[in-house]
Amino acid sequence: MSNSPAPSAAKAARARIESRPVVAGIVTALVGFTSSFAVVLAGLRAVGADPAQAASGLLAVTLAVGLGVLLLASRSRVPVTLAWSTPGAALLAASGTPDGGWPAAVGAFLVAGVLLALTGLVPALGRLMAAIPPSLAQAMLAGVLLQLCLAPFKALGTVPLFVAPVILCWLVMMKFAPRWAVPGALLVALLAIGVSLAAEGTTIGAETLMPALLWTTPAFTLQALVGIAVPLFVVTMASQNVPGVAVLRSFGYETPWRPAMLVTGAGTILGAPFGGHAINLAALSAALAAGEEAGADRSRRWIAGFVSGPAYLVLAAFSAALVTVVGAAPAGMLEAVAGLALLGTLASAVSAALADPEDRIAPAVTFLMAASGLAFAGIGSAFWALLAGLAVRALLVPRRQRRVGERAGT
Repeated sequence: MSNSPAPSAAKAARARIESRPVVAGIVTALVGFTSSFAVVLAGLRAVGADPAQAASGLLAVTLAVGLGVLLLASRSRVPVTLAWSTPGAALLAASGTPDGGWPAAVGAFLVAGVLLALTGLVPALGRLMAAIPPSLAQAMLAGVLLQLCLAPFKALGTVPLFVAPVILCWLVMMKFAPRWAVPGALLVALLAIGVSLAAEGTTIGAETLMPALLWTTPAFTLQALVGIAVPLFVVTMASQNVPGVAVLRSFGYETPWRPAMLVTGAGTILGAPFGGHAINLAALSAALAAGEEAGADRSRRWIAGFVSGPAYLVLAAFSAALVTVVGAAPAGMLEAVAGLALLGTLASAVSAALADPEDRIAPAVTFLMAASGLAFAGIGSAFWALLAGLAVRALLVPRRQRRVGERAGT
């Protein structure tokens, strides 16, 4: 009788150890979904989606992420996780509706998916991507993020009673629980919206809460292909896939690169006609499944990646309800939450773009061009920003290198 507590304690300890990867996988999905779904909605609406099409797009990328990570984690036994392209959604938010409207945007998503898949099949395409200086890719991303990150502070002047509590919650959570800062701010925003709807006596139809995939036949226009598909591919690779590989490597895991590119490319292609913009390797949330939080036994951490898959599939069931509630919010509220979600990404992008003190002019030009919102020949600023940065760098960097060589010879 006296020995019974010890086996019970040992059994409880084993249960906790075995459950850690499962809990880590659920947390990975919750953080990944709640911290950036507002960015996805803002991006899809900006390129022409109506509320139902935006809801379909969110559902499509959530399903693609869930199914894709189930396949990759189970086959590779690596804690690989997937996510939708948050930087890509921010790019869409800064792009505006292309010529051809929403069908043309869907066509651009489809082409971006083809490019992602080809990256896994054609090594030369991967080398071409690697030839783009990371500082320029990060500067382009920072430029397109700037306007969206200004939204919370602009909204303070229009709907202060709604936005001020959201920003305050975000700041407090950043102090004490940074990982949950954006989900906490989102919860406060949803509560504020709910109170507003109740005070106004607004009712929401039950049919709008049910998730549904809506087909859109893709259209292909030069403006959408150059202004959306190419920049979407570039920021997804530079800001999601490459960092995702680095995060896994930092924990001692090698990413199954070719299968990952094929799965994310195929998932993007299949989701595009339903409004899904792009899926990719997870970057920030990847550490939740690959790190110590998933358990001390590194051989079992792949379970965390695997469990995030069904967790995303469960969250997909709530996508339409979230779109409906957020759609009833005051103007600027969605963009404010999205802007808070992207502040960390903006800070990281600016830091990476300007990290080299001897090569800051080209990234600065790229950043300003992207932030300007310039559209030429119907093509948005992100594409022109990258071209301008490459041109400035080609002009200035060789001269700098020659000066360094001359100083070294004296």
